Amino acid sequence: METVKGPCRSAEEEITRLVEEHQLALLRLCFAYLHDRALAEDAVQETFLKAYRKLDQFRGNASMKTWLSAIAINCCRDMSRGSWFRHIDRSITIEQLPLRAEETDPEEDAVSVEVMNLPIRLREVVLLYYFEDMNTNEIAETLRISQQAVSGRLMRARARLRKALGNAERGEQDG
Repeated sequence: METVKGPCRSAEEEITRLVEEHQLALLRLCFAYLHDRALAEDAVQETFLKAYRKLDQFRGNASMKTWLSAIAINCCRDMSRGSWFRHIDRSITIEQLPLRAEETDPEEDAVSVEVMNLPIRLREVVLLYYFEDMNTNEIAETLRISQQAVSGRLMRARARLRKALGNAERGEQDG
């Protein structure tokens, strides 16, 4: 079980530590939902504001990472419900992916783009499982779904990715 505060740690010190520790992972997660870097940054900021306000309510039943991810996902869902959100260009290019290494493998780039093109219900479990290293139980807690649903979504996402990446590979060989 993770504790929130150390012996003399203030709420401000704790939230600063949380930002340093979780900001990049939350940015990737929010970007995956919103397909827009500026909106993702806004969602991360809103996540930490909500976490700060509710820090005293963190019970430690789940990890801090799981708790923050759940808040971030809810912020993204709220943002995506707005009518203005439908007018945003959400097509993804490799250059837009947050926090890319300068030298990346073209195969990894192709996988990243295909992951970003998955429907959100499949994309979120792939991101949490493979990119944020959460186990199926943590994902179930974060998304408030059953472990069985997480496993099913992972299986469907893997099948779609295999198909999409197989089609892309065949297209390169034909061209």
